[in-house]
Amino acid sequence: MTHQQIPAHRASPSRRARGALSGALAAGVLVPVVAVAGAAPAAAAPTATSAAAPAAAAPAVVCASGKAGLAAQLTKDITAALKNRTSTTAVAVLDRTTRTTCTLRATQKYDSASVVKVTVLATLLWDAKKTNRYLTQREVDLSTAMITKSDNAATTTLWKQLGLTKIKGFLKAAGMTQTVPGTGGYWGLTQITAQDEQKLLALTTAKNTVLSDNARAFLLERMRKVVSSQRWGVPAGAPATATVQLKNGWLSRSTHGWRVHSVGAFTGKGHDYMISVLTHDNKTMNDGVNTIQAVAKAVHKDLNPATKMAGAAVHSVPETPYEAVPATPEKAARDAVPATR
Repeated sequence: MTHQQIPAHRASPSRRARGALSGALAAGVLVPVVAVAGAAPAAAAPTATSAAAPAAAAPAVVCASGKAGLAAQLTKDITAALKNRTSTTAVAVLDRTTRTTCTLRATQKYDSASVVKVTVLATLLWDAKKTNRYLTQREVDLSTAMITKSDNAATTTLWKQLGLTKIKGFLKAAGMTQTVPGTGGYWGLTQITAQDEQKLLALTTAKNTVLSDNARAFLLERMRKVVSSQRWGVPAGAPATATVQLKNGWLSRSTHGWRVHSVGAFTGKGHDYMISVLTHDNKTMNDGVNTIQAVAKAVHKDLNPATKMAGAAVHSVPETPYEAVPATPEKAARDAVPATR
C-alpha cells in the first residue's frame, strides 16, 4: 500500500424621532435615531389611518480597504451585479494584498451542498496530523475524487470514517464557529456561512497551526484540479495570471429552491485573495451560477484593474447538474417508496 505524506504538525416612534427618520430617508441615508433623554414615548391608540411600520432594509454590501477608492468601487459593483436577482446571496471577499474585505449576509446560514467537501478533507488532514501519520492510498484516492469530481460516495465514506466528533473538533480548531455539521449522514445539509468559508480558505492559503504546509499543499492541489465541467462560479473573470483553487456546490430542495455555491482562492503572480458566494432561492441551477459569476467578475475586475482577465473562465451549466446532488431526507423518502403497477 502506498502512502501520501501529510503534515506533522424591534413601538411607534415619537414625533421627534419620526421627523429625524424622515429626514434621513429623504437624504438617502438611514441613521440610528437616539431617544431624547427624559422624553416619554408617544402613546396613541391605533387607528385605521395609522401608518404601517416600515419594512426592514435589505442587507447591504459593506467593503473596507487599505487602497483608496477600492472599497467604494467594490461596494458599487457588487451591488450592481446583484440588482434585480431573485436569489438570496451571501458574499465574502478578502484580499490580503490591498487589505480589502467585502461582506453581504456573511453570517447567514445555508445548506452547504458539496462545498462542505473542502471541510471534510481539511478534517481528515487535521486529524492525521495529530497522530503524525500518513494518509493511506485509499484516503488519497477518496479525497481526490471528492474534490476534483465532487464524488458523493467518496464523501460519504470519509464522512463516516471521521464521524461528527472529529469534524466538530476540526471546526473548533479552525474557528469555524458558525458551521454546523449535517446529522444522520446528510453532510450536504451542513449549515455554512460565507464568513466561515473564508476562514477555511484563509487556513489553506497561509501558514498556520491547524493545517501543516504539506496538508495545505495537498488540499490546494486538488482544488486546482477540479474537472473542467465544474470550473464555473467564482473563477469567472479571474486574472489569467492567477492560480485558481475552487470548490462548488449545488442542491435543490422544496424550500429555497436551488442552493448554488462557489468558493475559491486566487494566488500566485501577486494575487492573494479569496471569494465565497453562497446562494439559495434560485429557480434553476443556472440562476445561481449566473448570480455568482456576476459577483465574481465585478470583484476580479476591481481587484485587478490593470490585468488581463481570463474570459474563458465564464461558464454556463445545464439546468440539471452534471453530477448527482447530495442526498437529502426528502430524496431518501421518495426513494424508499416502492414502485407500483
